Amino acid sequence: MRRRLPPDKERKFKYMVKTLSRTSRFDESSQFVQHGDTSVREHCIRVAQTAYYISYRLKLSVHEEELIRGALLHDYFLYDWHETSWKNSIHGFTHPTTALKEASRDFRLSRIEKDMIKHHMFPLTVRPPRSREGKILCVADKLCALQETIGGRI
Repeated sequence: MRRRLPPDKERKFKYMVKTLSRTSRFDESSQFVQHGDTSVREHCIRVAQTAYYISYRLKLSVHEEELIRGALLHDYFLYDWHETSWKNSIHGFTHPTTALKEASRDFRLSRIEKDMIKHHMFPLTVRPPRSREGKILCVADKLCALQETIGGRI
């Protein structure tokens, strides 16, 4: 069964993805693989949709636009982390900082969005997210990564 948002929230989500795609390098992330055969762009959209659904379903009070945008930008690193190099061998630890730097280049980010991007890899990043939106992103990212990595094998 597919998770469904109400029509108004689905429209809002699609509008934000479309706007981000038009005004940034976001679509470039479709050139890079994230997990399995899922592109970074697809992964970020799934994570954002999952985070938004979690907040809706659990009736959590969140800043919706910041939750969606922060989740869409959480892996805005724009390189192939599967290529063999020392930098890529520690990708899980370092890409949040790279994603934050790249997103900050293209967008004016709120405190919540910065927190989400920088700390979404907790516990690999030492400090957990402070915002509710960041904590939701952490959970959504792990759920989607698990599905993309081993979902087809179970």
